[in-house]
Amino acid sequence: MSVTDRKTDKEGGLYETVKIIVQALLLALIVRTFLFQPFNIPSGSMKDTLLIGDYLFVSKYSYGYSRYSFPFGLAPISGRILGSEPERGDIAVFKLPKDNSTDYIKRVIGLPGDRVQVRDGVVYLNDEPIQRERIDDYIEETGFGVQRVARYRETLPNGVSYDTLDLTTRGTLDNTRVYEVPEGHYFMMGDNRDNSTDSRVLSAVGYVPYENLVGRAEVLFFSVADGQPAWMVWKWPWTVRWDRLFRGL
Repeated sequence: MSVTDRKTDKEGGLYETVKIIVQALLLALIVRTFLFQPFNIPSGSMKDTLLIGDYLFVSKYSYGYSRYSFPFGLAPISGRILGSEPERGDIAVFKLPKDNSTDYIKRVIGLPGDRVQVRDGVVYLNDEPIQRERIDDYIEETGFGVQRVARYRETLPNGVSYDTLDLTTRGTLDNTRVYEVPEGHYFMMGDNRDNSTDSRVLSAVGYVPYENLVGRAEVLFFSVADGQPAWMVWKWPWTVRWDRLFRGL
């Protein structure tokens, strides 16, 4: 084989490698944009449904597509295409209306036209209290020892049930004004009711436009203990929360 032939083989091999990498990146971009996008949980506002260190897949097709479905919101789309409205109880990722760039994840509580209010920690929808049942405490280890937090099971009018935490009976958002959800908007709340900045805080989150919805949380595929880097694979036998893997949401 001549020097020229060897050079040609190397160039051909490099071309094939670059081609495979580009194809893989394009495929990943298509999946991330149109099908599923991974997210990780950085805060405790959705405890104990979602914990810090959880990794989950969000379906991008559940609510159709808006410009926020695409990287950096660059797609020239007005409103939504192939749209499907969220249901009460969905756990949804959305772009924060205040800056249209920060990702938030909360639960859909109020639909367009609803009246939402919190009285003594109980959520009222259209002047009717949501069914709320006291269940077992949520127990976790903290730097100050074991903490027990009151846990409640809420059931929405459509039958969707989930657990919420109540850190204190005197929380700043345990008694609120009446929120009237505008058309084309949704009212979002975190399950950790006394530790969640959500639609109850109009200056920070407020009502979420339909266009800002990114997708619906579907499955928790990985979870690592709070404060433990996921990339330290040699620590996984002790840091991975194995009982949370592949849990539906």
